[in-house]
Amino acid sequence: MLVLILGLVVVLLDQLTKLRVRADFICGGDPQAVIPGFFNLVYVRNEGAAWGMFGGQQVLLVLLSVGVLISLAIYHRKLLNPTLDHRIALGLMVGGICGNLIDRIRVGWVTDFLDFYVGFYHWPSFNVADSAICIAVGIYLLSSLWHTRHPLKNESNDSK
Repeated sequence: MLVLILGLVVVLLDQLTKLRVRADFICGGDPQAVIPGFFNLVYVRNEGAAWGMFGGQQVLLVLLSVGVLISLAIYHRKLLNPTLDHRIALGLMVGGICGNLIDRIRVGWVTDFLDFYVGFYHWPSFNVADSAICIAVGIYLLSSLWHTRHPLKNESNDSK
């Protein structure tokens, strides 16, 4: 249940923020500084995957997203521990994939709008769904390392 609720929250937040950006900004227009020299809001139509890879390959990206969602639905018990951290990671991952999938199907691209600079380095624009996916992967990797070093006790050990 937590996975579904968290996934739904991510999708709703993602879609609402993208809707607002598409209504209030001009695509490719001037960025609006939130924290000058560090964080801007922009409107970018991303026709590819992360960092614009596979640009213009919407059918491939839709099929890939659907394939990953189906794989997660089928294999999540084999891939994830039944722990809170892995359930949170799964909810964030599913919500993020669904948020970007909705954009690809509905408008033919993904709306990106979060724009960061660190010194002279400009990070590619991204959105709430992208953030959820990255956070999910981070949680999964860190918690997997933790669970490798601190395995879950099975029931036979608990009864001793």
